[in-house]
Amino acid sequence: MSETCSHNCDDCNCQEGCEEKKNSFRVDANSSSSIKKVIGVVSGKGGVGKSLVTSALAVLLKKAGYKTAILDADITGPSIPKAFGLKGNVDSDNAGIFPALTKTGIPVMSLNLLLQDETQPVVWRGPIIAGTVKQFWSDVYWGDVDFMFVDMPPGTGDVPLTVFQSLPVDGIIIVTSPQELVSMIVEKAVNMAKEMDIPILGLVENYSYYICPDCNSKHYIFGQSNINEVAKNFGINLVSQLPIDAKIAKLVDTGLIENFSDSYLDNIVEYCKGMLK
Repeated sequence: MSETCSHNCDDCNCQEGCEEKKNSFRVDANSSSSIKKVIGVVSGKGGVGKSLVTSALAVLLKKAGYKTAILDADITGPSIPKAFGLKGNVDSDNAGIFPALTKTGIPVMSLNLLLQDETQPVVWRGPIIAGTVKQFWSDVYWGDVDFMFVDMPPGTGDVPLTVFQSLPVDGIIIVTSPQELVSMIVEKAVNMAKEMDIPILGLVENYSYYICPDCNSKHYIFGQSNINEVAKNFGINLVSQLPIDAKIAKLVDTGLIENFSDSYLDNIVEYCKGMLK
């Protein structure tokens, strides 16, 4: 095998060796854990509701009878604990860390659960952040999990790369918004997933529209959505759209996301169920 890799696998005669090297990046989960499916929730930019989608999917599948968990990989901007009303430090022993449990029993691990003050900034360099994400996978007693959702920071930097290389990701869900630049942002996420050989399960568009409470008409605050066209261009069939809804925002802000019961994400929920059949 050549010491210099061209990164062009089509012209390489050592695919078997390269595959072994690729697998060498994988990190084993804690020995107490049995995790069937790992789904990453990603976005090309911040502020599009990625953590909302992560939390809501975990809640909806939990209500459907599945065991769900959330690994909050957004180390510098963790928001999952707030959505579930979780505060305080998690417990640990010499062998690992016990995740926090939400009111309905969803295991959650987030850096905010390790900080004395949840508003304390995390001023860490990339390698330390990436190492923390791997520890959340390997050092946490996750137990039996049907679906683990990994809430990743926006963009295509160190943490998404670490998750794709270190965890056995079964697919990703891309969260976006209706602005015109959505196509470019989605394309970046799609291209990274393809380079890492990670299946794209579908697109979720947040802030798609607003329904006026007085006239019940639909308004496109950020312009008419073209999400179906974008999905078609990239060969992605699964699309869900969430409206601008103050009730949903309040659930997150007050730590009551487990009360989420709307049908906006039903098609993605059904798709996830099919992954275990």
